[in-house]
Amino acid sequence: MTLRFGVIGTGAIGREHIKRISNKLAGGKIVAVTDVNQASAEDAVKSFALDAVVYPNDLALLAADNVDAVLVTSWGPAHEASVLAAIEAGKYVFVEKPLATTAEGCMRIVEAEMKHGKRLVQVGFMRRYDSGYVQLKEAIENNFIGEPLMIRAAHRNPEVGKNYTTDMAIHDTLIHEIDVLHWLVNDDYQTVQVAYPKKSKHAHENLKDPQIVTLETKGGIVITAEINVNCKYGYDIQCEVIGEEGIVSLPEFQSISFRKNAMFGTHVLMDWKDRFIDAYDKELQDFMDSIKKTGEPNGPTSWDGYIAQVTADAAIKAQDSGEKETITLQEKPVFYSKPTEAVNA
Repeated sequence: MTLRFGVIGTGAIGREHIKRISNKLAGGKIVAVTDVNQASAEDAVKSFALDAVVYPNDLALLAADNVDAVLVTSWGPAHEASVLAAIEAGKYVFVEKPLATTAEGCMRIVEAEMKHGKRLVQVGFMRRYDSGYVQLKEAIENNFIGEPLMIRAAHRNPEVGKNYTTDMAIHDTLIHEIDVLHWLVNDDYQTVQVAYPKKSKHAHENLKDPQIVTLETKGGIVITAEINVNCKYGYDIQCEVIGEEGIVSLPEFQSISFRKNAMFGTHVLMDWKDRFIDAYDKELQDFMDSIKKTGEPNGPTSWDGYIAQVTADAAIKAQDSGEKETITLQEKPVFYSKPTEAVNA
């Protein structure tokens, strides 16, 4: 069985996914594309030599009988409408974050999916498929360090552009930690607070950088997450889980070690795409494989997208207030109680 994909949004991430499905992964084929910029959609078909139809909009694409699933890789605020339309059409959906830009929008998707009666949606939180995070998850679940007590995490970028704003540190950057740390400890968040250390001289005038976000879970785990998007030295993701009987840390990205010019060291990545390229491959392969095997996607659910958005909204509120803000989630529906684990292929 070949899963026939339509692509809604042919920008950078859309093209990356087109390339991996067409040239690298097994079991999928791109048969339809659309973009608000029709020239971009037409160029994608030409650039990748696709045997695919260019549709004028997402609704026309979703009406195509030969489309089994869609990749929603458009502008974030457009995600909700496309995902809801896909559910209405009974199509499987792989949607890049955010699921929707508001908690209310995420709930509309959750309710539509439950009404449909089976899971159709997977959210593109690729870190759950990273081998390092999978190893952390296994260590925690095997009680290797006893009960987790604290987590220290860091998300560092070499630099960001002038259009990067203080709130983007939460909903564009920290959003990945919000999802993967919740997945690691399987414990809902309860409160969030944001503090601003001394500002980096490399941060532009209207950006507060770095930031320290403190999350507390209902089980009492305290998480401190550093966001530093002008660190200059590289793209660096860190995570350390402190337990009752030990500590486990995210492995460093694999690199040769060198001795040169009186120095001993390793290379640090500069591009986030290189850090998680394998995870991007694995998440889409798992999306296809699980649908063929069970009829439902296996990865992060619409409910996970809702949790991330509610938490991000509270964190942005905490950016402004400086206070500890409460994170209030609705009760998790039984529909989403089935465990969803990333496949470490």
